[in-house]
Amino acid sequence: MNNIYDVIIIGSGPAGLSAAIYSARARLKTLILERSKVGGQIVITDEVANYPGSIKDATGPSLIGRMEEQVESFGAERKKDNIKQVDFTGKIKKLKGEKEEYYAKSIIIATGANPRKIGCPGENELIGKGVSYCATCDAEFFEDLEVFVVGGGDSAIEEAIYLTKFAKKVTIVHRRDELRAAKSIQEKAFKNPKIEIKWNSVITEIKGDGIVQSAVFKDTKTGELSEYFADEEDGTFGIFVFVGYLPTNQLVKELVDIDEAGYIITNDKMETNIEGVFAAGDIREKPLRQVVTAAADGAIAAVQAEKYIENNFEE
Repeated sequence: MNNIYDVIIIGSGPAGLSAAIYSARARLKTLILERSKVGGQIVITDEVANYPGSIKDATGPSLIGRMEEQVESFGAERKKDNIKQVDFTGKIKKLKGEKEEYYAKSIIIATGANPRKIGCPGENELIGKGVSYCATCDAEFFEDLEVFVVGGGDSAIEEAIYLTKFAKKVTIVHRRDELRAAKSIQEKAFKNPKIEIKWNSVITEIKGDGIVQSAVFKDTKTGELSEYFADEEDGTFGIFVFVGYLPTNQLVKELVDIDEAGYIITNDKMETNIEGVFAAGDIREKPLRQVVTAAADGAIAAVQAEKYIENNFEE
């Protein structure tokens, strides 16, 4: 146990990179553990317009690239490894990866969450090219275009209402004949002249050559198929999917407190129920999952980890 880090960050999305910037800049021995690609969900976003200070034509990859440069400039270490087991019982935390074992005085969990997908052909190929999982991120790209919103819960209906500020028409696609959203939210949607609802329907295929051009719908009661094509003048339309998120909690869900949806519960200092273990970003229970809130979470977690180390470890 010779090589003990002050902070180990699991995950390298905006929350993890932000945490690394703050902890490494504070002269803490910092390690970021990456399972695969760097950047999280934002790297599949072609344009980032709502992150404060974004330069013209900023993209998800370019924003993450600048964050990586900052991380490296402050001296944080980065390793690729898939962590299979963790032990948070001792003062020194232990992580066991496929390649090696790691030890740290504090841990920041920034493993993120992934949106649930429709799971139909064409969806993955057209993400960021008409298929989106974030109205706040992408609504403005569909100004005066038609959009479809898949889902029937609170988030789906709230996002559909938000999209009416930009789209010329919003069609909610729901597999049943009754929405699951709260009645108050439903009432707002029903009163909105831009919103229509396609009941008992699911999307079975999304088509397009580099951009969404059509979608195949199936009636869940009759099995009948129909295909919707983009307006000739528009050339495309949007498909926004809001059927929930899957927090990446498999590594720690038996150790830290999580809510019913599987998100890690923290206080406003990003502290979990285990001393020295923090959580930041989309893995955390929170009302808004955006790059700006992930970065803020990471910064707070790193600062609190520094204070934890100062108070619990003698020089």
